[in-house]
Amino acid sequence: MRVDIITKEYPPEIYGGAGVHATELVKALRASIEVQVRAFGAPRDEPDTTAYGVPSELASANAALQTLGTDLEIVTDVAGADVVHSHTWYANFAGHLASLLHGIPHIVTAHSLEPLRPWKAEQLGGGYAVSSYIEKTAYEGAAAIVAVSEGMKADILRSYPSLDPGKVRVIYNGIDVEAWHPVEDAPLLAELGIDASKPSIVFVGRITRQKGLPYLLRAAEQLPPDVQLVLCAGAPDTPQILAEVEELVRGLQTTREGVVWLDRLLSRHELCTILSAATTFVCPSVYEPLGIVNLEAMACGAAVVGTATGGIPEVVVDGVTGRLVPIEQVQDGTGTPIDPDGFVDDLARVLTEVVSDRERAAAYGRAGRQRAADDFSWGSIAQTTEELYAEVARAAR
Repeated sequence: MRVDIITKEYPPEIYGGAGVHATELVKALRASIEVQVRAFGAPRDEPDTTAYGVPSELASANAALQTLGTDLEIVTDVAGADVVHSHTWYANFAGHLASLLHGIPHIVTAHSLEPLRPWKAEQLGGGYAVSSYIEKTAYEGAAAIVAVSEGMKADILRSYPSLDPGKVRVIYNGIDVEAWHPVEDAPLLAELGIDASKPSIVFVGRITRQKGLPYLLRAAEQLPPDVQLVLCAGAPDTPQILAEVEELVRGLQTTREGVVWLDRLLSRHELCTILSAATTFVCPSVYEPLGIVNLEAMACGAAVVGTATGGIPEVVVDGVTGRLVPIEQVQDGTGTPIDPDGFVDDLARVLTEVVSDRERAAAYGRAGRQRAADDFSWGSIAQTTEELYAEVARAAR
C-alpha cells in the first residue's frame, strides 16, 4: 500500500502541533508501508519527500489563495497512491482534488476547525472565508475524518452536522518519550535567565487567541511573588495580539521579578530542560483539540495545569497528572469565557495551589510521564491509522 500524506508543516519547517503529528506519524508508518510526503515550503532532502512552493504568479496574492496554488501543484503527483491523507485546511484542498482526480479515498485529520477559530479573520481577512469553504468541502467529501480526541469529534459533528458520525474516528495525538524526556542542564537554565532554585510556571505556544496567553498574563498578577513565569512564546498571528501580549508582559515586569520571555524558536534540548525544571506547565487555551504540548510537558516530567476544554481533559487527569481549570464558554466559536475575570481568578488559584506544593507537583509530573508512555505511543497510533487506511482502500475498490 502507498499512502500520500499532504501537510503544510514538515521538518525543518514546523511551528505547531499539526507538524509534529505529521512528522511522527510518517516516521512510525514507514516501518510497515510506503509513505510519500508532500509538504509545503523549501526543498527537502529526505527520501520519498517532495516540497512545493507558492506559484510565482501568486506571490502577491492573499495568503489563502497562495495556499490553494501550492495545493494545485501537488495534486497531479498523487497519482498512483492508494490513499491520500491531508492535515489541516492548508492541505485539504489538495487531498480533496486528488481524491476526485485519481479516484482514491481521502482521509482528513482534524487538528483544528475553522468555524471554531473565527479570530483567523484577523490574520487572513477574506481568506478566512476561503479556508472555511475548503475545510467544509473536504470534510463532507472525505472517506474518513480522524479526530485527535473525543472532544474534537464532538466539535466536528457540531460544526458540520451533515456528516455521518460513523466516518469520524478518534485517534489520539502521540508523543515520543525517548525524544521528550527529563533533562538537567543548570548552566543552560542560567543562560536563559531561569533561577532553578525558585518555583516556575512555564508556557509554551504560539501567540494566538486560542492559546489563551493574555488570560495567563492577567492571572500571573495574583501569583506568589517568588514564582517565575517562563514564556516560550512566539509566532504571533497578528500585530494586534502581539501588541496586547507585549503590553501585558511589560506591565508584569514592572511589578514582579522572574518574568522570562523567550520569543525565539527553541531547540528540543532547550525545551526539555525548561520543562524538566518547571514546577508546573500551564496550558490556558480556550480552544485545544488535544494539545501535543501537554504531552511534551508530561513526557519531561512536568505537572500540567490546563483548561478543562476540548481534548485537554482526555490528556490531563485531574488530581493525578496535574489539574484542570474550569471554564464556561460562549458558544459562538471563539471559546471566550462567559466570565473572563472568573476564569482568570480560577486559573490563578489553581496555579498557586500547584506551584505552592512542589512535592505534589513532582508527583503529578512522574504520573504524567508514565501516562504519556503508556497511553500515547506513536507505534500504536500508527497501527490504528494503518488499519483505517486499509479499511477505506477496501471500501473504494
